[in-house]
Amino acid sequence: MSNRRNFIKTAAAASVAVALNSFGVKSEEENNTVSSKKGKKPIVLSTWNFGIQANEAAWEVLKNKGRALDAVEAGVKIPEGDPKERSVGYGGRPDRDGRVTLDSCIMDEQSNIGSVGCLENIKHPISVARAVMEKTPHVMLVGDGALQFALSQGFKKENLLTEESEKEWKEWLKDSKYKPIANIENHDTIGMIALDADGNLSGACTTSGMAFKMHGRLGDSPIIGAGLFVDNEIGAATATGHGEEVIRISGCHLVVELMRQGKSPQKACEEAVARIVKLTKNRNKELKDIQVGFIALNKKGEYGSYCIQGGFNYAVHDDTGNRLIDAEYFLK
Repeated sequence: MSNRRNFIKTAAAASVAVALNSFGVKSEEENNTVSSKKGKKPIVLSTWNFGIQANEAAWEVLKNKGRALDAVEAGVKIPEGDPKERSVGYGGRPDRDGRVTLDSCIMDEQSNIGSVGCLENIKHPISVARAVMEKTPHVMLVGDGALQFALSQGFKKENLLTEESEKEWKEWLKDSKYKPIANIENHDTIGMIALDADGNLSGACTTSGMAFKMHGRLGDSPIIGAGLFVDNEIGAATATGHGEEVIRISGCHLVVELMRQGKSPQKACEEAVARIVKLTKNRNKELKDIQVGFIALNKKGEYGSYCIQGGFNYAVHDDTGNRLIDAEYFLK
């Protein structure tokens, strides 16, 4: 397994000195000024290093004045279809029973939503989630129901357990120890949020979830408001990491609501992480064992990110190019 800290570092987080007010405290306006990356549109953000390739696919849609919804679907399909990517889609690590189960959700500028959970044998769950959104009266389908719906829509049934993932699973069975390690690639979700040339926001989130999880476990990724949330009047956010902790605070809905209250994307992500930190301490859990990262984007095209501990990065693509950024973090 590779450590995220070894990945390319192309840009450090902004660190700009500001004057303090008469009380020695930065005002919210000042905080917003220094903590937001300058706004542009169109723009697309996505989690982790595979976001670079995913952004390229999304940018092909955005640069041609396409819809953000189409961009995020096209973008996340890149890691979903990559058999070498071990935490998303085809090639994802299985659960403890050796079954690859996939979770995904999508949300557009009109608050239309679609989601699938514990879906097996379909390579692109994000497209099934979009079909749920556009072709059913529901917002979420899970398990066999999701599979039967996908097959009815013409999706191809195929084995998603690659030789490499099966080998890792059989090795894991020798001890059967379930203890996810922060920043080791067993919980890396691709979350993508985009603002198109017309000023509309959309988002997508997709994962194979925790490696060697209990069969039937769902994390935050298929849950609108937890792993993803879009409000076209305000902004969008998506999350990665330990989904149980994100669900506990309805993480991405919280980030968007904090932006509604006037916080910058950066400050909104920081406050959401602070909530998780506080709850983790209150529950007498070890913070060093947990990683959660948020990325956020507002209607101005300003963006930000924050995570619990170092090692999380995200990709940003606008008309100045595509780059990977190390997120700022809480545990120093």
